[in-house]
Amino acid sequence: MNVPEDLKYAETHEWIRVDGDTGIVGITDHAQNELTDIVYVDPPKVGTTVSAGQAAAVVESVKAASDIYAPVDGEVIEVNDALGGNPAFVNTAPFGEGWLFKVRLSNPAQLENLKSPDAYRAQIG
Repeated sequence: MNVPEDLKYAETHEWIRVDGDTGIVGITDHAQNELTDIVYVDPPKVGTTVSAGQAAAVVESVKAASDIYAPVDGEVIEVNDALGGNPAFVNTAPFGEGWLFKVRLSNPAQLENLKSPDAYRAQIG
């Protein structure tokens, strides 16, 4: 299973890539594989405040709709509009063009509560 080294991971299978005070959020390769074919993404609205561990977005697959949880607290500053036309990016490039939203971190210390790549690999076994 693909687990990039430059990310932090939530127990609920979201990842975050941090650059300064901004985090890019998506779901892991493991999560998209479990969901199978993603057919719709309902991202949070730009300007929304999200809280760590709370539902922030929804992805729908041919199997089910699943909540996507914010890995950290912050304000949504951008959503991946490309997913509206091609939600399959979440399947084909979960760590690249399949990202879901960007958040301005309000509490960067929360990153310490997330899993390292090795800890996430151990979780998904």
